[in-house]
Amino acid sequence: MAFVKTKVEELPESRVRLDVEVPEADVQHAFEHAASDMAESLRLPGFRKGKAPVPVVIARVGREAVWQEALRGHLDSWFWSAAENSGIRPVASPEVEFEDLPADGGTFKFSATVSVLPKPQVADWTMLEIPFAEAEVPAELVDLELERLRESVAELAPVEGRAVAQGDTVVLDIVGEGVPPQRDYVTEVGADRLVNEIDDALPGMKRGETRTVEIQGQEGPLPVEVTVKEAKEKVLPELDDELARSASEFESLAELRAEIESRLLEQLTEELEIRFREAAADALAGASEVETVEPLVERRTAELWSGIARSLQARGISTETYLTMTGQSAEEVVAHLRAEAEQSLARELVLDAAATQLGIEVADEEIDELIRDQSDEGDDVEESKRLLQENGGYERIRADLRLKKALDEIVASVKRIPVELAAARDKLWTPEKEKEGTKMNIWTPGSEEAR
Repeated sequence: MAFVKTKVEELPESRVRLDVEVPEADVQHAFEHAASDMAESLRLPGFRKGKAPVPVVIARVGREAVWQEALRGHLDSWFWSAAENSGIRPVASPEVEFEDLPADGGTFKFSATVSVLPKPQVADWTMLEIPFAEAEVPAELVDLELERLRESVAELAPVEGRAVAQGDTVVLDIVGEGVPPQRDYVTEVGADRLVNEIDDALPGMKRGETRTVEIQGQEGPLPVEVTVKEAKEKVLPELDDELARSASEFESLAELRAEIESRLLEQLTEELEIRFREAAADALAGASEVETVEPLVERRTAELWSGIARSLQARGISTETYLTMTGQSAEEVVAHLRAEAEQSLARELVLDAAATQLGIEVADEEIDELIRDQSDEGDDVEESKRLLQENGGYERIRADLRLKKALDEIVASVKRIPVELAAARDKLWTPEKEKEGTKMNIWTPGSEEAR
């Protein structure tokens, strides 16, 4: 769908009015789609059901009837596209008004009045105290990276004279009723690539051996047969200057260790800053009066679940296989995604309100610069910009940058306190904790057994 032009007017009592203009191409597509659907369902003299040509159908039922069908099928999606592009979050169905049916060869205008989420009452973020950890790279972490480097260049040799052990690379067949068969599946024992029941059964097995293992399926235990077809062990090189020269661009182990420490420090600093920003946004959402509503949470949850399903499909894994291999039910995954959806919505709402409070705006030049920075060499930047403007991506980038700017201001203003101080404060007694910890001991039939 092309980008619908939208004008937003705020009304009293948490309501907004959208004045929407749908591009000509989308209007024409809606008409043709409606006419085609009507052609498939109508039975006209001289034609089998669903075989009447579209022009005949239009002549028979009239263009006005086709336009009415087109609006029934597309008005809702046009409204939600306009709402998304405008950054508003409706909490009810809109009241839609338009003067005339669409005309051939023109745009279509309509207005929609809808209730939206009340604006959050944003807390004073300058009073928030957020734990902040300084980046430090322990020597053990550098040693672990060096060990991984050794393992990455290690040779694999067949296991001789012993059973499978942790760290071995094995080739497996996994078959059983209710489980998609896995043939010649290569994995490292203990690498958490399999369900725990299978991973735990591998140590002690020998090449050619088959064991029956029970794994937890969606409807109860499932027996599967696991066969070890091959087993190989890693032969690690010595940790010395020769390893540094053969596995990196450095001439000595000391130089390699220094580079690893510098890289880890940079990565850890970036990761801690990301976590600090998330903690600041979550703390502000928790301290503010933010209202989320069921339809928005459900919509965001569905979006997150669809994203997981698409990722699995791209890797050739069905959702059923994913649930079985991870030992989760669909309900457990959805419950986790629902909590994530509710938290992310609360963050967005409070950051949007903070951006309004701060008077933050994003100019077109800032969006254009971002598009240029993220374009690859040889890309047509102007064409990319045009496509983003047509499909609504341009305005979504503006909204994202606006929230980022708001979070930049908030992060710069909150009080950073050491993690140790925050932990110590959590252990301190307060009257509120006393109230939370005080519970009445009421006897119940199961209380004696629970002791």
